Amino acid sequence: MLKLGQLSLDVPFFQAAMSGYSDYAMRKLAKVYGAPLTFTGVILAKSAANSKVIGRTLFKPYDDEHPVGAQILGDRPQVMAEAAKALVGIGYDLIDLNFACPAPKVLRHQRGGFLLKEPQTIIEIYRRVRDDVSCPVLVKLRTGFDNTPESSDNFWKVVSQLCADGVDGLIIHGRNVKQKFTGSADWNILAEVKHRFPQTTIIGSGDLFDATRAAEVMKTSKVDGIALARGAVGNPWILRNLRFIFEGKSVPGPPSLGEQKQAILQHFKMIEQLYLPKKAIKYFRKFIIGYCNFHPSRKKTQKALLAAADKNQLLAAIDVWYG
Repeated sequence: MLKLGQLSLDVPFFQAAMSGYSDYAMRKLAKVYGAPLTFTGVILAKSAANSKVIGRTLFKPYDDEHPVGAQILGDRPQVMAEAAKALVGIGYDLIDLNFACPAPKVLRHQRGGFLLKEPQTIIEIYRRVRDDVSCPVLVKLRTGFDNTPESSDNFWKVVSQLCADGVDGLIIHGRNVKQKFTGSADWNILAEVKHRFPQTTIIGSGDLFDATRAAEVMKTSKVDGIALARGAVGNPWILRNLRFIFEGKSVPGPPSLGEQKQAILQHFKMIEQLYLPKKAIKYFRKFIIGYCNFHPSRKKTQKALLAAADKNQLLAAIDVWYG
């Protein structure tokens, strides 16, 4: 079980927020395959705080996906608090504050991971949001902005104060901001955070591409839970397998071609309902790459599916390569 404020999950993992990926289709598929909780992609605080913008269907959670959290990105405490309150108002069950994003555009605007340079701003934003909403509030961090001693000091200042303030959970990716996704995630730092602050819920993230491996690093680091991000793109079976592990069941082997086809079609059908036809095909391509990793003829299958220019061509290619 994983406790996040007043919310309790029956298994200690969830699908993390991913910009450009975790829309309703991916969130719903994750629930089908065993995730007890999912998050939206990153939402700009200034957009969520705008009543005209937040009223759009695009931002609203669906009735069949609770519990579901919203992740917000911004640098102004008041706007972040207004955004959080608005998102809770339209139905989200948790709020996740993003102080980890390493995207150059985000850093240029001094948001996301940039704020690890400004510990007091992070603390102030958290406190304003916490005081304005009644749902659990999580904070997403990386292990620092870069590998300098000053950056490490800033990280520990943030973690220490948030834990002292009783944060509902810290989601920590085991890389610094400058690393982006290069090198390997450092789970030793996550283990140290949990050792120093045993009373705080610590969720680990980084390089979780296999269910067995994910369960192992969670056990050795002694964190309370794990957040699946890139490892779940085109791979809903990692969620199913993790649930099996935590429920004490044997983990099945790789998905058969039939199982792969079922997941691909189910995912694409939901994407069709969210986007116009041309956009649906283009958008789905980023997931195709992940799905094709399980096919014995990965490169040929990937090439055929990515070449599809419309729905009919895509379905035909799926029939050819998946039977």
